[in-house]
Amino acid sequence: MAKKTIRDIEIAGKRVLVRVDFNVPLDMETGAISDDSRIQAVLPTMKYLVEHKAKVIVCSHLGRPDGKIVEGLRMAPIALRLSQLMNQPVSTTSDCIGPDVEKAVDNIKPGDILFLENLRFHSEEEANDSSFAQALAKLADVYVDDAFGTAHRAHASTVGAAKYLPAVAGFLMEKELQVLGSLLTSPEHPFVALLGGAKVSDKIGLIQNILGKVDLLLIGGGMAATFLKAQGYEVGLSLIEDDKQTMAQELIETARRNGGVLLLPVDLVVASSISIEAKGEVVLVNNIPANKSIVDIGPQTVNLFSEKIRQCKTVFWNGPMGVYEIEQFAVGTKAIAELLASLKATTIVGGGSTAEIVEEMKLANKMTHVSTGGGASLKFLEGRTLPGVAVLLDK
Repeated sequence: MAKKTIRDIEIAGKRVLVRVDFNVPLDMETGAISDDSRIQAVLPTMKYLVEHKAKVIVCSHLGRPDGKIVEGLRMAPIALRLSQLMNQPVSTTSDCIGPDVEKAVDNIKPGDILFLENLRFHSEEEANDSSFAQALAKLADVYVDDAFGTAHRAHASTVGAAKYLPAVAGFLMEKELQVLGSLLTSPEHPFVALLGGAKVSDKIGLIQNILGKVDLLLIGGGMAATFLKAQGYEVGLSLIEDDKQTMAQELIETARRNGGVLLLPVDLVVASSISIEAKGEVVLVNNIPANKSIVDIGPQTVNLFSEKIRQCKTVFWNGPMGVYEIEQFAVGTKAIAELLASLKATTIVGGGSTAEIVEEMKLANKMTHVSTGGGASLKFLEGRTLPGVAVLLDK
C-alpha cells in the first residue's frame, strides 16, 4: 500500500470531503435499501473521522440519473441508513455544489456528518468537468477516497477534486488495494482462480495477467461456452463470442505451457430457453444438444471443481457459474459459494454480481474478503493503474 491514508494526514477540525460508493440496490416498489453492505464497509473510515473531530462531508452517486434530477435516486434514504449505523444525525443538502451547500458546510461542527445530494444529478460529474471538480473541492480542506467501486472511473469526484486538495485513501480503499494486491504479488500457493459470468471479453485482461501467477484456473458460467467452442465442442444455442475463440484457444495453450492447469466443465445443465418455466437437463460436455443453451455447470463439474479448490490455500472467485437469477440454474453457483464459505483457505470474492450472491446467501462474513468493486477489481487485477488511486498522495 504505497498511498497515504487518513492516518497520515491531520484531520482534526478540517473539512473532509469523503467520496464513497453508496450506489446500493434499492427495492423498486418501496425505495428501501435491499443490501447495505457498501455502507457497512465504509463505517471504519467514518468512525475514525468522527472520533478525530473532522467535519465530514460525504458524497456519492446513486443509479444512472444521466445528469438530471430523479426523485427516486435522491440520497436522503442512504443518509438515513448511515445515520442509523453511525448512531448519530446525518444532515443532507438539496444539491452537491453551490452557495446553499457551502452555507451548510459552514454550519457543520467537528464530528458532524453532512451528506451531499447525488453527484450524478450533474452531467459534469461523469464528464470530469474541471469547474464542477473545483466547486466540490471548494467545500473541503482534505479529500478522502473510500470508493474503490468507482476508482476505475475518471470522474470529477474520483479524480478531478483530488487535484485541488491533499488526497488520501480511506480504510476500505486501503484494504481493497492490500488484499487484491496480495493476489498479484504474494498469494499463498496453491492458488486457484475461478471465473464465470457471461462474457470472455470482460475477463481476458484478468486471465492474461494472472495466468502466470495461478496454479489452477477454473472456467464456468456463460463464458465457458466460448472456450468449449474453441476446442471444437457443440455448444447449441449458447451465447458465444465468435471473435474471442482464437483468444480462448491461445489462453488454453498458454496455460498448458505455463504448467498451470486451465479446467473447463465436464458436464453442464442445458435448457431449451432461459426462463423461469424452463427445465434443466444434465449432459456431458460432448453431448450438448444443438437446440439448447448452457445454463449452469453440472454435478460432475461441481465435484471436480470442489475437489481442486479444496487443495488450494488461496481462492479468487469472480462470476456466477450459471444463470443465477433463475433458481433452478443457480445450483452450481450456490454450491461453489457454500464450499468457499467452509474453507480455511484465503477466499477472495470479486465485486459486482459475485459479491451480491454471497451477500444474498448470507455467506459474506465467512469469506476472507468480498470486494466492493466489480469493474474496479477486474481492472486492478488486470494490472492496470486505477485513475482514482493514481491521484492519491504517495507515502
